[in-house]
Amino acid sequence: MKLFFINGVNLNMTGEREKGVYGTQTLEEINKEISAHFKNDTCLFYQSNIEGELCTAIQNARKEKVDGIILNAGAFTHYSYALRDAIAAVSVPVIEVHMSNVHSREEFRRNSVLSPVCRGVICGFGKNSYILAGESFKL
Repeated sequence: MKLFFINGVNLNMTGEREKGVYGTQTLEEINKEISAHFKNDTCLFYQSNIEGELCTAIQNARKEKVDGIILNAGAFTHYSYALRDAIAAVSVPVIEVHMSNVHSREEFRRNSVLSPVCRGVICGFGKNSYILAGESFKL
């Protein structure tokens, strides 16, 4: 199985920002744990703070022949119709993930423009949200 983990805006600051929400591990450390968990699979990782680059990464997933995309778009989740359209345009299934429970945070975080075009949503399990999403492609 080939899984593509895409992280959006500000997730490069994981381990440094809001440690009570996102934990103390860096995104690189989390990615290493994900790779170790999926040791018999191929894991690709990408992070950008730029909306258009994330759209391009989603589009390129077709060329990479990935089985699934695990997407944590960060704050773009709540208003990026460009990302929504990119997800809708590809046949690769996408799972939306969030490390925090977005439903227990600020009101604006409870709305996702991406969810309607994603296969599913997993939130609130910290770094394990990524692993749960990846495992869902094996069901």
